[in-house]
Amino acid sequence: MIKLIASDMDGTLLDSNGILPLDFYSVLTKLNSKGIMFVAASGRQYHNLVKTFDKVKNDIIFAAENGTYIVQNGKELYSNCISKDIIPELCSLAATFDNCYILLCGKKAAYLQTNKPSVVKEIKKYFENVEIVDNIATIDDEILKFTLCDFNGANGNSYEVFNEKYKDKLKVVTSGNIWLDIMNKDANKGVAIKFLQNKLNISFSETMAFGDYYNDLEMLKACKYSYAMGNAVDAVKKVSNYLTDTNEEYGVLKAIREAVI
Repeated sequence: MIKLIASDMDGTLLDSNGILPLDFYSVLTKLNSKGIMFVAASGRQYHNLVKTFDKVKNDIIFAAENGTYIVQNGKELYSNCISKDIIPELCSLAATFDNCYILLCGKKAAYLQTNKPSVVKEIKKYFENVEIVDNIATIDDEILKFTLCDFNGANGNSYEVFNEKYKDKLKVVTSGNIWLDIMNKDANKGVAIKFLQNKLNISFSETMAFGDYYNDLEMLKACKYSYAMGNAVDAVKKVSNYLTDTNEEYGVLKAIREAVI
């Protein structure tokens, strides 16, 4: 029996406009009536997820910032923060790339060193609390991940360089075409799901998850009922046990209806 369902957001549960399916709420009500917990597992900021799920924010669990920050009913359950000592070094390397912008993702806000309208507009799609700062070294916040908004495309550009240099001591992953996330080596959505499985006494065989991109791989490996979206990258399809429709076809809700309700 499935007791825990985790879903990525962009390219998975949300449509291409970043909107929840209208019938998500009725599906969630049915899940709650069966005692099944729903986890919004995303590279997005916690505050952004709360806004997205405002109507039902107390009925789900948030695994934000690629699983580095887990919150339920406004209470932090888990966090995995990077050391601020590594940030200047990461910033120096990031500065060698053109059209690439640093975002420090903290618990309270996301911190950006540019007010360029096109950059701010893109970032505010995924981050609700954004602060423009003169010097990110002076930020008074716990930092969950170091993110680059790489308008040249993270895969094949910044990802290759950062992964080659830091793969042995940090987790370097792309969470979207222009998004590069750097976290502690032991931080990912899979670790977050395993934490919740342990806390809620839920097994691998009682867990379902949905994803479409590279930052979903560990989460999909952490459960028996792993679903790749029809629009997923090949690496996700390879590790998943099941395939559902695309996000535009509301594949997450289709699979939940077929397998759970």
